[in-house]
Amino acid sequence: MTIRRRYVGALLHGVQIIWPVLSGLLAIIAGIGATIGVIEGWGIWRGIYFGFITALTIGYGDHVPTRASTQLLAVVAGFAGITMTALLAAVAVYAFRASAQPDP
Repeated sequence: MTIRRRYVGALLHGVQIIWPVLSGLLAIIAGIGATIGVIEGWGIWRGIYFGFITALTIGYGDHVPTRASTQLLAVVAGFAGITMTALLAAVAVYAFRASAQPDP
């Protein structure tokens, strides 16, 4: 079995293990974004877009929350995104280490 196949297998296995937490974080980010969108008057879908752009720390700046409550929610979305990124990075490192082990 090639290293690439072992890596992909270990990566998918790791994502399967963290899926409950990962899906919860995705739902939190989407919910926060939708809430921000409704409060700011952008609409739900633009709010969800804003939530994920903020969570992934891209931050294009095309939508900026103006109220203190939505700014606080944006910070929470940012922390959720950092947590999500850290989880995925940890799984990728685990998969890399697992794929580097020789076959028994």
